Amino acid sequence: MPVIDCDPEAARRRVTEAGVEVVAGNTDHERWRAERDGAVAVAYDDKVVVQGGDPQRLAALVREGGGRGHVYFDGASRGNPGPAAVGWAIVTGDGIVAEGSERIDDTTNNKAEYEALVRALEAAVDYGLDDADVRGDSQLIVKQVRGEWSVNDPGLRERRVRAVELLERFDRWSIEHVPREINERADELANEAFEA
Repeated sequence: MPVIDCDPEAARRRVTEAGVEVVAGNTDHERWRAERDGAVAVAYDDKVVVQGGDPQRLAALVREGGGRGHVYFDGASRGNPGPAAVGWAIVTGDGIVAEGSERIDDTTNNKAEYEALVRALEAAVDYGLDDADVRGDSQLIVKQVRGEWSVNDPGLRERRVRAVELLERFDRWSIEHVPREINERADELANEAFEA
């Protein structure tokens, strides 16, 4: 349950600008509430508390964000195609500032990797990063997003288009292939989602 020390009115503006409805608090101590993706943010005088099943994306909206960050992503499929999951983490000078994992519909490894990339980029946009250095251990996804390799599968092509649209929202971005040990946290999160 993230507890974010911040100016609640500035946080309210960020949440509202992201298209999330903000409503009055339920008690005299609550300044406002907002709900997104099954998570609820509750603002008090000098902090916002985010709770729920997957609070990280909403928490990323509440935080001031900005600056540069590394965005790690990993998708996994057991069976290829088979049960699949995604994991992602955003790292800034403050350490891991947001992360998430989730089971997704049965799919292939490549589709799971693209889904992880898209979810990681959505969270990085929500967090408000200006610059994003994206890292993943799928050489195929990295080279396709860079335009170095063609994308023949229509489902992958659609996810690539979405990823590029999200990347273009940053002032500066890069995407690089890294070994699995560099991408360890995103890999752990994807695997943890299978156990949840």
